Amino acid sequence: KKLDSNYWNYTVEDELHKLLNDWDDHLNGVPILLFANKQDLPNAMDINTITKNLGLKTHHSQHRKWHIQPTTATTGDGLYEGLDWLSNILNNKKK
Repeated sequence: KKLDSNYWNYTVEDELHKLLNDWDDHLNGVPILLFANKQDLPNAMDINTITKNLGLKTHHSQHRKWHIQPTTATTGDGLYEGLDWLSNILNNKKK
């Protein structure tokens, strides 16, 4: 499913919750990195709105770390920052 910060598809929220609920035993504690693409477009949703729409603060934050990285894929803005976040989380988990 596609999450696009310029166009909201509510099935994304359902699919994310289904994935995390159905696979909770296997994915418990696994960090979540979401790229909020198309942040360069005028109608792009901000990160707070996306967080609220996905229910991340209320539903999943207790079991895992998560991060929504604003990105613009055509320029590469935000891609490395998101991967750096994930790398840091995984490296700290090993310690």
